[in-house]
Amino acid sequence: MAEGSSNGRRRFSDKWGKHELDVLAVLSSAFPQWLTSRQIAQRVKAYADSYGELADQAAKAAFAKQFQRDRAKLAAMGIAIESRQPEYSSKSDGQDFASYRLQLGDEPRIRMQFEPEEMPILAAANYLAQSLSASSNSLQSAASDHVSREDSKDSRTAPRVPHVPVPGLGLDSIAPGLGTQKIPKNLIDVIDSRRFAATVEADGELINVAYTDSDDLATFVLEHPGSSIKSPQEAADAFERRLNAAVSFDLADLGHRSKAVPVAESVVPASVPVPVSSTSKNHSKRGLTTSSQTGSEVDRRLRLMLFLSAHLGEEYTLDELAERFIGHSHTEEEKRRAIAVIRKDIGTLTTVSDDGEVAGSQFFDIDWSLLEDSGVVSATNSLGLERLAGISPQYLSLLTASVSYLAHSPLLVEEARQQALKLYVKLRGHTTPGSTPWLSLTGYELEPPALPVVQEAIKAGASLDIEYTDGAGRTREKRVIPAKVFVDEGVYYIAVWNMPAHADPDEEHPVISASTSNEWSVLRVARIGKAELIEQEEPIRIPDVPVDKLRQWSFDNGTEAVFITDTTGLPFLTKLPGATVEPWDDGEKVHLTVTSDSWFVAFCISHARHIRAVGPQTLRTMITARAQRELSVSS
Repeated sequence: MAEGSSNGRRRFSDKWGKHELDVLAVLSSAFPQWLTSRQIAQRVKAYADSYGELADQAAKAAFAKQFQRDRAKLAAMGIAIESRQPEYSSKSDGQDFASYRLQLGDEPRIRMQFEPEEMPILAAANYLAQSLSASSNSLQSAASDHVSREDSKDSRTAPRVPHVPVPGLGLDSIAPGLGTQKIPKNLIDVIDSRRFAATVEADGELINVAYTDSDDLATFVLEHPGSSIKSPQEAADAFERRLNAAVSFDLADLGHRSKAVPVAESVVPASVPVPVSSTSKNHSKRGLTTSSQTGSEVDRRLRLMLFLSAHLGEEYTLDELAERFIGHSHTEEEKRRAIAVIRKDIGTLTTVSDDGEVAGSQFFDIDWSLLEDSGVVSATNSLGLERLAGISPQYLSLLTASVSYLAHSPLLVEEARQQALKLYVKLRGHTTPGSTPWLSLTGYELEPPALPVVQEAIKAGASLDIEYTDGAGRTREKRVIPAKVFVDEGVYYIAVWNMPAHADPDEEHPVISASTSNEWSVLRVARIGKAELIEQEEPIRIPDVPVDKLRQWSFDNGTEAVFITDTTGLPFLTKLPGATVEPWDDGEKVHLTVTSDSWFVAFCISHARHIRAVGPQTLRTMITARAQRELSVSS
């Protein structure tokens, strides 16, 4: 299709639907030389058809706009194009165009072999790494409507993870079939709902924390004693505003003014992420979704192109390539169609333009006789595209961190976590010591440092001397007998048995019905600082109590509390099961039973911009003390 115009506007021509590939071919064949905008426009056939020699101002402006779109598409796929001059502007007539070339980095890409059983974990980790490395700027337009203006202002400049590379399609070149893996929808929902990131220092380590909004990040910091927000400054400022608001909370009485209704009836429910489980219904056909890498035809051809570039001279059958880049075929007809698609892709990647120039995407020389006779693809002469095959050291570090997070968080079931741990050990061998960043997603914490010694005590039937942080931020000491570890909403807890004074640790204890609620308590593992194992001559025999029973006892022994909001219908109230609400001046009064003082302290401070008063006095004092302690640390 020749150049056209409509109402004075240039019409872009892309006869073959593959101009991004043409751009890549032109820049790769010229590397390490820089090409000007005019040279690119002349060599890429789709540009040449539409914009010619860039002889006039309209052609220059139209080309600049289209090229930046194509450049952004390639960048989103992991192939960055760098510039060494300011971009063209219609207001700067007479200035030279920018020059461009592929951004390959100073270090060679890393290649390794992956086993079939590693692919599901690798695909999930790659999705997490890609999500974390994406800029929040492109995601904010998709943010839900209920996000407040303050949330947007707090986080508008925060990258998902600062200073990380754009993910590379080069991973597909050494892990063919990665894009055909199925990732559970719940895992994708958990990752995608955390749109921003901040760097948080905890226990002397810097952690890149992905979070939903400023309230969510504040909760994470408060639930990890001793942590602080290092960047971005907007997130630190938002946290400080909440602390200042919490210091000024009024005291609310526990009484009712009118009949309270369940909070669920007064607030529109919000969706709550669910941990991934191998027994979940999400492993049904509807519950699974494909990794974003499968994408468009251009995306698939790019992955195929990089794979062939990384394996020049090797032989692959068409049905093997179809299995790797399209997915498993359940019928012969599906298989036939998939093979036809791959055959067409091979033809596209080896098409020579009408004028015989490199801009026609002649990426490879193919052994055509072998292809026609045996259906086997063997490629050579990749125009230097093998430079893009493999993983950059920077992205490998982020990928390794993502695998480590999946191995040490409750997002995956135990079997999958063990597989992730094996993959982490493998990837770590290819990274530079100290280069792997720490990652975390709010609501799904990493295994706390004290967890191993707690598990050892449970296994040995021993007690522990611990230091832990209470809701006010004070460090306390206590001897406990841990009974079991459980995970509730992505958080690690231990059930602690308070052995009755009359009990003999050497005797068998009665069955569950003989245990009472005052013999048990629940403690968040992350709040334990130091833990020392106290060896026993004989293991302590602890009665078995189901987790559901522990939760019920915690609720029965909880503290009646209230807080008053400054407006009505706040979405975060849906996180309060069993709470009731009644109208109160311009806002609402929420009544609830608090089973964990430290949780209530973190909750009220995190949502302090919408809370005016809390009660009873004991909890209000703890909130004020914690907020003042955090302010003194940050000042």
